[in-house]
Amino acid sequence: MTDLPPATDGGFARWLAQRAGDMLLKLREEMGYADPDKLRKAGDRLSHELLVEQLERWRPADAILSEEGADSAARLSAERVWIVDPLDGTREFGEEGRADWAVHVALYAGRLTAGAVALPAQHCVLGTDAPPPFPPMPGVQGEPIRMAASRTRPPALLSALAEKLPIELVPMGSAGAKIAAVIDGAVDAYVHAGGQYEWDSAAPVAVALATGLHASRIDGTTLEYNQPDPRLPDLVVCRKALAPSLLTAINS
Repeated sequence: MTDLPPATDGGFARWLAQRAGDMLLKLREEMGYADPDKLRKAGDRLSHELLVEQLERWRPADAILSEEGADSAARLSAERVWIVDPLDGTREFGEEGRADWAVHVALYAGRLTAGAVALPAQHCVLGTDAPPPFPPMPGVQGEPIRMAASRTRPPALLSALAEKLPIELVPMGSAGAKIAAVIDGAVDAYVHAGGQYEWDSAAPVAVALATGLHASRIDGTTLEYNQPDPRLPDLVVCRKALAPSLLTAINS
C-alpha cells in the first residue's frame, strides 16, 4: 500500500481503515493468543494511535471522535469530524479464528459524507468511495427474516420481534460485521437496542446508506451524529422494502 493517501475523503477513509486493519492482523500474528486480554488492549491502543496520527498528519484541520479517547468540545462546532472505532469487536479480535471484528472510519460534515469499514480477517474493506452493489434478495419468498444478532448478548427486543415476525437469528460479533452482513446480503437486517455509541455505527451506516439500504433509530427517526453526548443507543439497518413492516413491529 502506498504511503500517500488518496485525496478524496472516501478514498482516504478506505486507505486509513485498511492501514489500521493490516496493522491489527500483523499484531495478531506477532503476539498470538496466549494472553488474549493483552492482545486486545494492544490492538485497541495501537490502532487508535495509528488512526489519530494519520488524521493529524493528513487532515490536521479536522476534529476527531474516537472510542479510545480522542474527543473535545471543539468538535461540536467543527465543520468536519472524523468518527472512528479503532477496533470494533475487541472480544472477537482476541479469539483465534474469529473474523467478525472491524475498523471504522467515518467523516461527519453536517451528515455522514464518507466512511469505510475494514474487515481485516475477511480481507475486505467496504467504503463509500465505491459502494457495494445493493445486496441480492433472499432466494425463496416467505423465508424468515435473517437478523444479525449479538452472539453473547442478543437484545430482548429480538425475542419480542420473533412473536410478531418470522425471524432467524444469525449470531456474530462486532456491530461493523453485523451491518456489513446486511450490506453484502448475508443477512436481511440488523436491529440493536442494547446501547451503543456514535463510533459503533457511523462508518458502517455511511456505507449502508451509500449502498441504498435503510438506516434509522428504532422509532424511525434519523440517526444523528456529532452530538454532545455520543451515546447512540439503538438503530435499524435493513432493506428499504423491509423497513416499514420491521419498524411497525418494533414499535407496536
